[in-house]
Amino acid sequence: MLIDLSGILAREGEQKTFSIYPEGDNFSCQLGSYAYAEKNPVELTITHTENQVVTLEGQGEISIWIPCGRCLEPVKVPFTISIDAEADIKSGTFREGGETDDDSCISGRQLDTEQLLHNEILIQWPIRVLCKEDCKGICSCCGKNLNKGTCDCDTAELDPRMAVISDIFKNFKEV
Repeated sequence: MLIDLSGILAREGEQKTFSIYPEGDNFSCQLGSYAYAEKNPVELTITHTENQVVTLEGQGEISIWIPCGRCLEPVKVPFTISIDAEADIKSGTFREGGETDDDSCISGRQLDTEQLLHNEILIQWPIRVLCKEDCKGICSCCGKNLNKGTCDCDTAELDPRMAVISDIFKNFKEV
């Protein structure tokens, strides 16, 4: 959603509150596309403080389904959105958390709320997601989820130096 800031910038002290939601059914980034589990509204307050500078303050929560790093089962991961930013419309700079952001969500007098939410989620993206701490993962042979039971695969580990001999026996096994 694009918010036109012209009305807010008309006079200093002007303030408006918006309920913003992520667009679409999926969150897409370089890692892939992930379905939203919950898209609660993020309440965003925009205030014109002085001389074409606006502050953005917002709170909300969004949840995304991310696959477990071991068993690939979907895990509902909550993201607490907390926006505290400042944008100088004249110079085109966007500052959040004391740092200037190069990937600005403001173009001219338009605020791209989708880009703003996207950046907030990416900042909090977990390195690894597990469905539970003791997740057993999947069998490397058959792909069965080992959290749901054991598989019938041969789990005997042979000495790697003997692997060639093992292959010979497999090739000449009589049926």
